[in-house]
This record gives sequence, structure tokens and C-alpha cells, in this order.
Amino acid sequence: MNIKRKTLLLAVSSVILAGLGLQGSYAQSTAAKSNTAPSDTARSISGYFTPATTAKKTPDAKGFIQRWLLLDPINKPNRGNTVFTDSYLRKAFSTEYFPNQFTMLPKDGETVKAGEQELKWHALDSKNYNVKLFRFAYGLRKQIYGVLFWTVTVVNCPREMKNVRMAVGSNSASMWWLNGKEALLLSGDRRMVVDDCVSTRLTLNKGKNIIRGAVINGPGMSDFCVRFLDEKGAPIKDLTISCE
Repeated sequence: MNIKRKTLLLAVSSVILAGLGLQGSYAQSTAAKSNTAPSDTARSISGYFTPATTAKKTPDAKGFIQRWLLLDPINKPNRGNTVFTDSYLRKAFSTEYFPNQFTMLPKDGETVKAGEQELKWHALDSKNYNVKLFRFAYGLRKQIYGVLFWTVTVVNCPREMKNVRMAVGSNSASMWWLNGKEALLLSGDRRMVVDDCVSTRLTLNKGKNIIRGAVINGPGMSDFCVRFLDEKGAPIKDLTISCE
């Protein structure tokens, strides 16, 4: 009788100890997950952009412009991208969403009012040849779909450059201006492709030249790439890029 009782007590003790061990393992596992959760859910633009500085900035090895002033995305609801016809885009891009949008040279941190939205300008250097607008909006916890992005940069030329072409790729549709004049319209539902559209022959003035761009997208990713090509189709790299 005593032997049976001892055997039963040993069995019960083993079960209790096993249960405590499982609880301890579960607690450690939960604590570990709790500690890693913040980093798992962090959203940042640091993987794709760095803050622009006053240091000299030239195009990359293939001539792509990487320094831009980007405005927080403007709400522009579109369920799909098939509506991006020339006529739709010209109306959308000619609409004034915020004061002086076609003339102002914004400053980093400056804010504008677009309808009920308070939007901020960000002076950034892209880490890639293409400017990842989706990652910009996502990292800043801004609206990522049904949006219109506005961007500006300054291209400084050491001399007058004639017969150059602006080459652009964008996802999705976009419009680009050089020194206040329309240079390119990329219509339709498109993916970003390098040199997808190339402008007619343009002149870059000696000194400051201002590029403005508007990129619109419904669902999906958003990005763009811009460079200038010379008369022979080679990338122009002897430029400096600034935000002022």
C-alpha cells in the first residue's frame, strides 16, 4: 500500500514539474516576442532615403537624379489606374492643390495646405537610382494608395546645354516640367521602366534649372526615375543637384 502511494505521489510530482517547465518556456518565449515586436513593426524611410544636405550632390554613375524635395502624398482617390488618360491627367495635374504649386521652391520642413490636409516637404537623397514613393509614404505612415505625389529639384549646369532630353520612368502616370514648361506626360497604367519616355530636345540653362514632377497612382507601388541625355543619348553627369 505504501509503495503504491509513493509511486502515485512521484507521478503527480512529475506532472506538476513538467507543467511548470512548460509555463516557464512559454513565458520566456512570450517575453522574447514582446521584446522583438517593436522592431518587427517599425516603419521608416531610412532604408531608402537619407536627409539631403548642403554638400555637393551630382547624378549617380548612370546620370540619375537622386536629390529631391518630396511632398507628403495628396489624397486623390482612384480605384484603378485605367482612368489615367491624357485628358484626365491634364485636368488632374493642372488643378491647384496648394498655393503657388507651380512657382514655389519649397524648403525642407515647410508645410502647405491641400484641402483639409496639412502636408510637409521633405528634402531627401534617394539611396537608389529610382525614388521609391511608396516607401516614402509607407515609412512616414502616410496614405499609400489613391495618391498624387508632388516633387521638385534644382539642376545646376556649369554651362548652357542645348539639345538635351529629359528621360523619365514612373509608376504610375506622371507629368514633368522644366523651368515652368511641360516636358513630358506619361499616361496610362504603367510600371516604372528606365527612360520609358523621352522628351523633345530641350535646353538646360547655365546655372539654375527647376524640375517639377507630379506622379499619380491608385493601387500598387509608386516610384520614378529621371535623368538627362545628351545629343548622342549618353547620360549627362556633369551637373550638381540641390534643393535651393
